[in-house]
Amino acid sequence: MTMKTVLNNQHRALGGRMVSFAGWDMPVHYGSQMEEHHAVRQTAGMFDVSHMLVVDLAGERTRPFLQYLLANDVARLKASGKALYSCMLNEQGGVIDDLIVYYFQVDAFRMVVNAGCADKDLAWIQQQADSFDVTVTPRRDLAMIAVQGPQARDKTLPLLSPELAEAAAELPVFHAATADDWCVARTGYTGEDGFEIMLPEAKAPVLWQALAEAGVAPCGLGARDTLRLEAGMNLYGSDMDEECSPLEAGLNWTLAWEPETRNFIGRKALEAKRNATDNKRFIGLLLEGRGVLRNHQKLFSDGVEVGEITSGGFAPTLQRSIALARVEPNIGENCTVEIRGKQVPAKVVQPPFARKGKACINLEGDKS
Repeated sequence: MTMKTVLNNQHRALGGRMVSFAGWDMPVHYGSQMEEHHAVRQTAGMFDVSHMLVVDLAGERTRPFLQYLLANDVARLKASGKALYSCMLNEQGGVIDDLIVYYFQVDAFRMVVNAGCADKDLAWIQQQADSFDVTVTPRRDLAMIAVQGPQARDKTLPLLSPELAEAAAELPVFHAATADDWCVARTGYTGEDGFEIMLPEAKAPVLWQALAEAGVAPCGLGARDTLRLEAGMNLYGSDMDEECSPLEAGLNWTLAWEPETRNFIGRKALEAKRNATDNKRFIGLLLEGRGVLRNHQKLFSDGVEVGEITSGGFAPTLQRSIALARVEPNIGENCTVEIRGKQVPAKVVQPPFARKGKACINLEGDKS
């Protein structure tokens, strides 16, 4: 049975083209994916991300529990509201999910996990939490709206309560403020500034309407994907999964190896591969010929297959086709992509491709 977020009627009233995504009835666009993409890069757009699952964790041993559960180290979270991006691994070092964890107080943390992984994540978290006496509470009573773009904060702040607006106005990046079961986090998945707002479901349609009246463009899954791809942000299930470790997904920076005494799930398996010379590289690609880069297209160097695209598509900000790919470590600065039986040249680049309203690379593939 397809699930619906509390904003489903709003999506349909705005002409959203609805599709099934991770078991949810979600808008892919509202008429023009391209216009929605540009709205986020140039002004402000909003996304219904209520299909993602908020999970609250409580108990005296919540911090040591999360230090065991996650590959990044929540010991870094010292100020209330501070957030951390991390992978949650299996014993083999594969990625069960990537997520954001928030610290509120010594015995209270919050995690936001991906919609497609919510059930398995919850089961895994609960299984690991039992021995730490940590209470795991899925917050299915909360909706979540992401407001992103250079004007996102200015358009959102007047719509919040005075107390929350004052706190949110001062938030550094990757911090959150809370009030009356609302949580406003200065986080996102687009490469632009903005907020992700967790709030009671009953309040979400009112906020959505107020944002629309303030000139924030409703945006669907299509724009969300092109924005995150331009920003060089991984998509679970495409760029990494349970068979792939962070070492080969461009997520080495999320692995906190210090202190050496911290034993997180998957650490032993990762340490065995940490300095291996045959670990695959995770790269960006800029197509130099005609065509569109797509997931699973094969990459070649001197006629030898060297990897595969994990996420690919057209980048509206660059007006070029781009991709993320996992490749052999010895790949050079150029390769070819097999598109409809033809070898099309591509340039190896370092993501991100675009953030904060502009391109991060030029059309020759060099950093600008």
